[in-house]
Amino acid sequence: MNMPNFLALNAPRSRWLVALVVGVLLLVMLAWGWRAPLVDGFTLQAQPLVRSVQFSARVAALARVDVGSTLTARVQQVLVREGVRVRAGDALVQLEADEWQAALRQAQAAQAQASARLLGLRSTGRSQAQAVLDQSHAGLQAARADMTRTEQLVSQGFLSPARLDESRRALAVAQALQASATAQWQANAGRNHESGTDLVQAQAQLEQARAATQAAQARLAQTVLRAPTDALVLTRLAEPGQIVQPGRALLTLALAGVTQLKAQVDERFLAQLRPGQPAVVVADAFADRRLAAHVQVIAPVVDAQRGAVEVTLALNGDAPAFLREDMTLSVEVETARRASALVLPLAALRAPAGASVHADEAEVLLVQDGRASLRRVRLGVRNLQAAEVLEGLSAGDVVLLGSTLQPGARVRVRPVAAAVHATTADQTGQAGAAGAALGNAMGR
Repeated sequence: MNMPNFLALNAPRSRWLVALVVGVLLLVMLAWGWRAPLVDGFTLQAQPLVRSVQFSARVAALARVDVGSTLTARVQQVLVREGVRVRAGDALVQLEADEWQAALRQAQAAQAQASARLLGLRSTGRSQAQAVLDQSHAGLQAARADMTRTEQLVSQGFLSPARLDESRRALAVAQALQASATAQWQANAGRNHESGTDLVQAQAQLEQARAATQAAQARLAQTVLRAPTDALVLTRLAEPGQIVQPGRALLTLALAGVTQLKAQVDERFLAQLRPGQPAVVVADAFADRRLAAHVQVIAPVVDAQRGAVEVTLALNGDAPAFLREDMTLSVEVETARRASALVLPLAALRAPAGASVHADEAEVLLVQDGRASLRRVRLGVRNLQAAEVLEGLSAGDVVLLGSTLQPGARVRVRPVAAAVHATTADQTGQAGAAGAALGNAMGR
């Protein structure tokens, strides 16, 4: 048999063998494919990453004061109502003042009387005292002259010794009168015309009367309660005819100043918060009005009972009129931002083995040549769904999500787009209207 005839006779058998081999190979490949598990895989790429914290806050004025009376009196008129803004010095409450007006008139009369007495001592009293002093001085000189003359006459025998005794008594009386007149003059005038005891006493009485007048004026002024500074009237607790006493609040005022937001934030987020961080504020009743704010102060202590720290925020601009004292707000504080970062879903992370592993390290299963390969990575900013990859992976790498495969196992990848843009850590525990509006406003 020649060769061409032989090949022609065996051609169908050769094709059948080739087909058989190919089919066996296909079956083997299909069997291998069916045995390899199908696992969700995420392809790393650079994208923005933002981390924020959301919590509830309340509107708080810079300070509150209670306005009350320092007198026991009856309310005559309340001049303001709740919600009104007042200026410093504005009258708020008028108390009945008849008693205090009468006390002021009495004090003013006593002051006028003391002033008149002092004026009299400085004019008429001083003149009278000077005249009496001059008269006593003249009488003393006359008594001394009479004493000298009597002594001469007695020595010459013209007068009896009894007459000399009378002259001596007259001189003693004149000396006593001069001493009394001198004392009276010193009491009314003194050497510097103001140091006399009567004048000093009268001056003291006048000062006492003036102080009493000032006290009466102060008590009368206290019958009108005035605003200590620019403020907003929050509560009104007094009505006309009511008897008020010292220590009882009649009005509560919120002093004008920078509007602040006070929040109690779980201490777990303390490491993420810093003064100056930007924030967005939304109120339930005004969900379409977003307000820009920033973290102002973080309290230096933690409330041990609640495990929370007080955070104070300030609005970037003037407070709108709709913000009211104690209004509840939802606040979202941006705690970190990356304009472009390799973002890895948290579902891809595995806890690494080993005691020397740092807190910012984790492990992932990376797909290489159809097999799972273990890779350790270093992480940066995290939020509730994603983390920033600093070291260990590159753009375009495919990582497995939620897989329990062992390293080296064959794997088939089902591409998924993980949710890595949900950025907010919410400590409120509830989805209120403000929280929902804030979430929509932030583009989550």
